[in-house]
Parts: sequence; C-alpha cells; structure tokens
Amino acid sequence: MSVNQQAHTGPPYGQPQPGYQGYQQPAYGGQPLPGVPQSQYGAYNGPMPGYQQPVPPQGYFPSLGFPSKGSPVSLNSDTSTLAPNFIGSLRAPPTSGAPPPASGASLPSGHLAYSQFGHGDVQNGIPASAAPMQRPPASQPFLPGSAPTPVSQTSTFQQYGPPPASVQQLSNHMSGMTIGSTTASGPPPAGLGYGPPTSVPPVSGSFSATGSGLYTPYTASQGPPPTSMSQGLPLAQPPFPGQPIATQRLPTQVPGFAPPPSSTGIGPSSYPPTTGAPRPPTMPGPPLPGQTVAGPPTSQPNHVSSPPPPSTMAGPHPGPPMSGLHGPPPPTHPPQPGYQMQQNGSFGQVRGPQPNYGGAYPGTPNYGSQPGPPPPPKRLDPDSIPSPIQVIEDDRSNRGSEPFVTGVRGQVPPLVTTNFLVKDQGNASPRYIRCTSYNIPCTSDMAKQSQVPLAAVIKPLATLPPEETLPYLVDHGESGPVRCNRCKAYMCPFMQFIEGGRRFQCCFCSCVTEVPPHYFQHLDHTGKRVDFYDRPELSLGSYEFLATVDYCKNNKFPSPPAFIFMIDVSYNAVKSGLVRLICEELKSLLDYLPREGNMEESAIRVGFVTYNKVLHFYNVKSSLAQPQMMVVSDVADMFVPLLDGFLVNVNESRTVIASLLDQIPEMFADTRETETVFAPVIQAGLEALKAAECAGKLFIFHTSLPIAEAPGKLKNRDDKKLINTDKEKTLFQPQTSFYNNLAKDCVAQGCCVDLFLFPNQYLDVATLGVVTYQTGGSIYKYAYFQLETDQDRFLNDLRRDVQKEVGFDAVMRVRTSTGIRATDFFGAFYMSNTTDVEMAGLDCDKTITVEFKHDDKLSEDSGALLQCALLYTSCAGQRRLRIHNLSLNCCTQLADLYRNCETDTLINYLAKYAYRGVLGSPVKTVRDALINQCAQILACYRKNCASPSSAGQLILPECMKLLPVYLNCVLKSDVLQPGPEVTTDDRAYIRQLVTSMDVAETNVFFYPRLLPLTKADVDSDSLPAAIRNSEERLSKGDIYLLENGLNIFVWVGVNVQQGLIQNLFGVSSFSQISNTLSTLPVLENPFSKKVRSIVDMLQVQRSRYMKLIIVKQEDKLEMLFKHFLVEDKSLSGGASYVDFLCHMHKEIRQLLS
Repeated sequence: MSVNQQAHTGPPYGQPQPGYQGYQQPAYGGQPLPGVPQSQYGAYNGPMPGYQQPVPPQGYFPSLGFPSKGSPVSLNSDTSTLAPNFIGSLRAPPTSGAPPPASGASLPSGHLAYSQFGHGDVQNGIPASAAPMQRPPASQPFLPGSAPTPVSQTSTFQQYGPPPASVQQLSNHMSGMTIGSTTASGPPPAGLGYGPPTSVPPVSGSFSATGSGLYTPYTASQGPPPTSMSQGLPLAQPPFPGQPIATQRLPTQVPGFAPPPSSTGIGPSSYPPTTGAPRPPTMPGPPLPGQTVAGPPTSQPNHVSSPPPPSTMAGPHPGPPMSGLHGPPPPTHPPQPGYQMQQNGSFGQVRGPQPNYGGAYPGTPNYGSQPGPPPPPKRLDPDSIPSPIQVIEDDRSNRGSEPFVTGVRGQVPPLVTTNFLVKDQGNASPRYIRCTSYNIPCTSDMAKQSQVPLAAVIKPLATLPPEETLPYLVDHGESGPVRCNRCKAYMCPFMQFIEGGRRFQCCFCSCVTEVPPHYFQHLDHTGKRVDFYDRPELSLGSYEFLATVDYCKNNKFPSPPAFIFMIDVSYNAVKSGLVRLICEELKSLLDYLPREGNMEESAIRVGFVTYNKVLHFYNVKSSLAQPQMMVVSDVADMFVPLLDGFLVNVNESRTVIASLLDQIPEMFADTRETETVFAPVIQAGLEALKAAECAGKLFIFHTSLPIAEAPGKLKNRDDKKLINTDKEKTLFQPQTSFYNNLAKDCVAQGCCVDLFLFPNQYLDVATLGVVTYQTGGSIYKYAYFQLETDQDRFLNDLRRDVQKEVGFDAVMRVRTSTGIRATDFFGAFYMSNTTDVEMAGLDCDKTITVEFKHDDKLSEDSGALLQCALLYTSCAGQRRLRIHNLSLNCCTQLADLYRNCETDTLINYLAKYAYRGVLGSPVKTVRDALINQCAQILACYRKNCASPSSAGQLILPECMKLLPVYLNCVLKSDVLQPGPEVTTDDRAYIRQLVTSMDVAETNVFFYPRLLPLTKADVDSDSLPAAIRNSEERLSKGDIYLLENGLNIFVWVGVNVQQGLIQNLFGVSSFSQISNTLSTLPVLENPFSKKVRSIVDMLQVQRSRYMKLIIVKQEDKLEMLFKHFLVEDKSLSGGASYVDFLCHMHKEIRQLLS
C-alpha cells in the first residue's frame, strides 16, 4: 500500500466519490532522554504527624536485587489509635502456616489487557479485518439523500469473562480509607471491591440512580477480629454486629450504555461467607520475587477468579445489563497450594507468591527480623488501592464491544485505552474533542466549590481509523456556509428552525436569523427540516464547509503550500554522517509529499537551503543541467537571492534535485566550520514564502547552539545551580525576545517551522523552540546522534512528519452557548487577541486545550454547547472550515458532576496548566498548587456527595479513583521534579511536547504501559495483559517491555531461561546480550516474531518513533528504566503511590477539618 495516500478532498458536492485504501498511520515515538534519572518528589510541608520517615526496608536481600515487601512505614492516624486511615489490607510480618488456597478460575491466557491498538488514537477503532478496508476520501462530498447509514459492524473485540467479585474483610485495626460513599441497601456488585476475590457472583447489570455505594469499615465498637486471620490475605467473614451491608449504585442509564458506579469503597465489606469455607492457616512469610515454587506452569495468566456461588448472594438489579460482561464463566482450576488468591487484576497482580511471579523463599519466616520483638509498623498493601490496570481492563470489557453512538447529550465516552468504534449522530467524536466533565455545574459558585476545571482537549484534524467516515465536505457555493447573524456560529444540528422553516434561532446566542432562500426547506410534524438526514451540518457533529473567497487572506484564494528543507552543514553535522543521511532520504521521500486523495501528484513545491555561518540557496529549475548555488553571507539583513527556480515542482525538477542531493555531502565533506547561525535561517524561509505568496513549512536540521555573529545569537546559560531556586523559571524562558517577534511574523505569513535537533551539548531548546512552538510546528530531538543507533528513529520521524496531514494558515475559534465562555488556551499556537487561536500549521497530532469559565447561569434543560470552527488551507491549497459540535449536560447537584468526569482528560489539562506555570512561578509553588487543587476536588466530593463516615477513611469518586496515582506521576515528571541526570534541554523539550499532546499520549507518557513479554501468546495477535508500574511486579525470570510514547525499554531479568535469550537476542547467555542494540534482531522463531510484532504494533500507535533501549537487570541502564516505574519511590525524592495516597488523605482531612 503506498505511503503517500493522504486523507483528501473528494470531488465537489454532489458528485460520486472514489473509495481508496485505508491510509496506514506511521508511529508515535520520541527522543532519547540521555541518562534520565529518577525524578524527585519534593516539597511536602514537613513530615505528617504519625507518618514515619522511611527506614531501610527490612528483608532486603542484595543478592536478589529487589526489596522485599516489608518496608515499614507507620501510618497511624492522627485522630484515632486505631489507625483508620488505611486503604484496604495492611501487610504484617507473616506468622507461620500456609496461605489460603486460591479458590480460583484462571481466565484463558488469550485474554489481553491491552487490546490490539491500546492507547493510540491512531488505530482506536475495531482491529482492522484481514480484508483491506475501502476508505472514502478525506472529505467526501455529501450526496443529497445519501446520509451515512449507521453501519452494523461485526464485533471483533475480545470478550472478557466476568470480573470476579472481590470483597475484603479487615480487622478493626486494619480498617481503611474507603473510596466511595455509603448507603445501606444491598450487596455491592461484583468486581468493585479492592482485594482478593471472595465467592460472590459477578453481577451483570446496572444499578439504581440515587446515591452511590461504598464498603463500610468496621467501627471501633465492633470488637477485635479473629486473630487467626492471615493479615493481608483477608477472606469474607460474616458481618460483625452492627455492620451495615453496603451497595453500589449507578446513575440513571442511557439506553444501551452503563456508566461506572459513582464511587468505590476501598476497605472492608461485609458478606456472609460461602457455606463452610474453611479458614486457611497463616503462611510462612510472603516470598521474595525471583524465587520459584512448584505450581502452575508459567503460561497461566495472572488472573485467578473465584467460581460464582448460589445466586442468592446478590439480588437482581434494575437497568440494562453492562455490555461485555456476559460470556462463559472462566474455567475452574483446583486450588493451588502456596498461592495467594488473585483477582482479575483489580489492583494489578497480587503480591506475594503467585502464578508467574516468583514463589516462597523457604528460609525466612520473618523476613530477617528476630523472633520476639513486636511486629514492625504495617504498610499499606498496594493491591488494596485503585489500580490503573484494572480500571483500563474493566472499561475495555464493559465498553469495547459496543459502538459509541454520539446522539445523546453529555455521554461520557469510553477511556482512550479502549478500542471502540464511533458513530457520529450529532456530537463530535471523542477522537476530536474530550472534556474533563460531561455534566457541568449550572453556576460558577458550584464550579468554584468543586474546583474541577472545565476544559476540552480538541484535536481538530485527528486521524480516524479506516472503518470510520471522515468529515463530509459541504459546498454551499458562492454564498458560503449559513451562520447566525449575531454570534456568527455555523449551522449545526442544535439550531432550531421556526416559522415553518423560514427562520432559525441560534442555539448559542438565541438570536433569530432569516434562512437564505436557497437554503429554505419545509419542516416535518416534529419541527425538523425534511432534508435533515441529507445535510451533514444538520445531522452530524463534525463536517467541513468549502470556504468562499471572503474567508481568504487579502480576499484571494491561496496558492498551494511549499516545503523548504534547510540543512546545517557545519563540521558536527557532516562528520556524524547526518548530512549524507538526510540527502539520501530526501531523494525518495519527496515522492510522498501530502496530497489530496484524488490528485495524481502533490501540489506542494519544494526548495533547499544549506547553512553554517552563511546561507547557501539552490536554484533547481527544471531547465538547468546542474543546480546552481548562491551564497548569502550578510546574515544581518537576510534576503532570498532568487525567486524563479527556488521553489519547484518535484516531478518537473526531479533530475536537478537528485543531482543537488548527491552533491551537497561532497561539497561540504572537508568543512572546518563549527559555528552556526539560526534565526537568519528561519528569516530566509519566511522571505521565500512571502515572495512566493504562499504558506508552507520549514524543515530545519540543526546541531549546535547558534553562537556565530548574527541576529538571534545565543550564549550558553545552562546552570544546574538554579534548580529549586526562584530563578529556575528562567531556564524555561527564552533568553531573548527576538524569537517571539520572529514567530509573530511567521504566523502572519503561514510559515510553520519543524525543528530536528541533534545536540551533543546544551543548545537552548527553550529559546530555539519558540518559533516552532508558536507556529504550530513540531520539535524532534536526538541527543548524541549516532548513525548506527539513531538512524531508524530519525528517518521514521522525518517520513511521518513530511507525509502527515497538515492544515496551513489556520485560525480556530471556540464558541459556547450563553452561560460559559472559553477563557484560556494551551498548545502550540499564537494568539493576537483573546478569542482566535492562530497557527501557521496544524497537523493531525496536535491538540488545543481550552478552559471554560461561567459568565452566567446555565440551565439543566438546555445544557451547554461548544462549537469549534477551524479555518485552514488544505495541502492542495483549498480554503476550508472544519466544524466540531458537542453538547454537554448541566447539573445542580455536585454528585452529577463527579459521576461524569474523565480523569485522563483532567490529568491532560492539569499537566499542561502546571507546565505553563513553571514559566512564571517556582516549581515548588506549581507542585503545591496541583496537590492543593486535587485535594480540594476530592474533599468537596467527600463533604457533599459521600455518606457520613469516619474521618479516617479516604473516599474517592468512582470515576476519579485514579486521580491520585496519575497526579503523582505528573508531580514526579522531569519538568516538575528533575533528577540530577536530566538536562535543562530535556526539561524544555518535554514541556513543549506535553503541551500539544492528546489524552491518549499523556495517559501513556505519565503512566507507562508495562507488558510481560514472556507471557505473550505467540499464537495470537493479542498483547499480553499489562501489569502495574512497580519493581515488585517484576520477576527475575521474565522479560518485560515498557513504553511511554517516546521510548520502549526491554528489561531482561538475570534468571531468564537461556532458550528465551537465544530466541530473542540470538546469543547464548545473559552476559552476551548487548545493551547497545537499537532494534531487535530478526530471528526465525515464534517468540522473536511475536515480540517484534508487539514492538511494531506499539510504534504504529504513536506519533513519534520510539527509541528502543535494552536494559539488563542490575546494569547501569536499569536506573533509567526504574525512573519509569512510577508507582515506586523515585531516586530523586518523588513519593511512591502508597505514600502519596496517604499524603493526599492527610491534605483532604486538613481541608475538611
């Protein structure tokens, strides 16, 4: 399939359109972060009362390389001697005996945790079938009468077995923080508790609408529990006296779609035991990872669930069943002696002895502590706190099998990690717009009280999977699109036609406008126009209009855009082989310039410049026998020495261009010039586009700090001593305003700058990136570039960057209905006023994040509306308007707000807000503000939505239960908490990258995906089930893959079988594995093929090509790898997830008291 088939315009409105083969998406990936260390978590305001500072973990065996699970942290509550501020079960030093049998059914090993396309939004639909999908042109003309009929897709999603019920009984001194709110009215649904499963049947069904459920903790009056219970392995017991039975409730249902329960209780719950369940004896110390025990074969999956008991346990629940929860019960295995009970990943894999992880360590009954002394302080069990893996898995199984139909107002879409198909029936697809909440407060007071930011992450040119229809292109002829007279909103499905169809009332400002005669149509008995389904703008959430000349600069239609390649030919660039590599690649890449789908060739013209201290322009006019070079040495006053022959059509000048690309590496082969200029290079490109009267993009390949005498000259101002001082913010700010002014000129001309950096030392990304950032361009960084290891990544990035869909000279405006307005914007763009977002270029990967504030009251009846309108020039030079509409619900009850939030989008917004904050405030201030805002969000929920319960419980809303773990990842990131190895350039680079990321990218960037490769089923296409990002989840006998959108790490344990090493790396022992490999060797065996196919699948999902890094356990690179195990404490002081949750709980309690 040819790479150059781009999304494209179809023929004009009303003509038939050709289909064309699905365009394959290139990949997300990124720059290396050379020696990125653990990032630190600083600035808690002193130790919390009763929060013991960490002591060396007990039971640490250096020979095993992993700390045991006993690192003691005292978590006594400051309100009670019974320490009621724990979540779930606590770990105590084990006594002797055997662990409880896993009464469990293991899910079939084919059950995948990350579905075929995982986090990426590139392939976010149903996995493509074997037959090539025909894909309609990018903007198909819309045929009257040919409204898109809803397609009935065959579901190719993976079916999951029912999640096991997991309910946990704790003794009173272990009773914990509860995530949820209490109502006593029936048993909770299966699968919502945190802890090992008990025998409770899975419930498929939704629950009544009021209130929200929770697992009630024991109160102190209930007497001590039986002492024989093995702590940390709770089993269901009969309720203690006075213990109410709790239930989970769901909000009212939208037909065909079951929302998640509104809150989750972490902590004890009361269930009658299964008849005659024997209480198991206690066990001899949890084993250390890496030790193996006889038990199930390694192919057994990490999910062990319990068989359903008689159905009398959980009564019937009203409402439609949860989609995706039916299916055959998992097969039952006999209890495995010596294995802890496990649940379907509820909090990831269980610690302690378990299938596929290591088994019991025989000789240490008490983990090295002397028998006799009192037990050390207990530690919160990571398996009892909310698990990102479990939430992702549950959303996949509940919402991955049904298409997401956008016809209903205020629907929360499936998570970005779920593969789902979208059917546009009046609201924009979540691939284009995602909101932090789909039910927004009616008043500003309510919004202030909750502190939940109201924001939308908009990706106007997002790529759709092949089975979804691209926005239709509507041509209204010379009169242009129909708009409201007052607020200028575009015609959309929410406009109300009145007076028999002669006028319409605007849904944004309520103004009444005459319908133009050519647009008139009669209404049916319901008040809808009879051509409703024939017009995309009346029936769909997203569509395009062909713009008239009034929408063009200087009232004339634009010329097709141009691409100018500007290559640094200083000593470093030539010596590293970079110049030759770029020239070789461009010879073939120029055949793949973006084009409209029905065009024979791209309309984009190309030009070439090389530079060091001076600039060299090339005349590649088709009539010349050889290219001509013109040198401009007066860089202080930049001009373009030729017009005719600089920007040319690739096909016409093919031989001259090929000759030039052959000559450039030879011409500069012996250069001794080490200094470079930078600003004059951008000025030259800008002047060339001005002279040609077109928009376009500059591709600049640059290697060093521009210290040569010229405008925009920079000095080395890198200073690590500024970190953690008030002056740290200057490291993120440009060192001169020169580049801001240059960026403004570029935006005015539609000159977008993409920057490829190849630094061997500091080159001031914060300053060099300004023009790229403000023009909507992309930065790629390859530190210490080496041909053999970095060439693949650079070439893949360059190919995708040149080929991807881009809109030029773009302006975006977001309109809202009365009551809210857009007040703040985040992303790579320029703003000359308060409403218009201007971008010289906007590609299919870039997002703009918009924050809304109240300026009036909203009403529950009418809801709230957003309309995003993007005016841009296509790659063929056609001026277009792309419109996305979204309707949201409004609420007067805080519980409705908290029930309809989207945590992934919330984190995307908070990260961007914080990353902008570091430009003007000390990093500590920014971090404290983030912690404070999240504590306020959760305290408001606790105070207003949760039922009264002990202050020692932590109660989190169901759809925000991952807010603490994800927030901690943002706080520990390199921008907000750098370790000693992170360079200033790395931080500036990450700051700029994140600001344009979509929700799927920030999700995997902050909480990377960790896959056990040794568990992969070589015979299926599925990915192995993901595990949680913590070192204690790793087994020394396994190989793991971790990806975060920029890097892919392959971690190899010291005890991996020799056969696996031979199959994957082609060497015979662990010591022979080379950690300098940048690609896995191509070997003809099933394991090698499977692992390489997983890597390829992940690369295709990401917008950048990820750098592959091989990490051997106990090797120096392991520190870099551990930096991404984000649930653990980081070397530079960042808190572990468990510790941060306790800290958040303390902050919430302070706010409530």
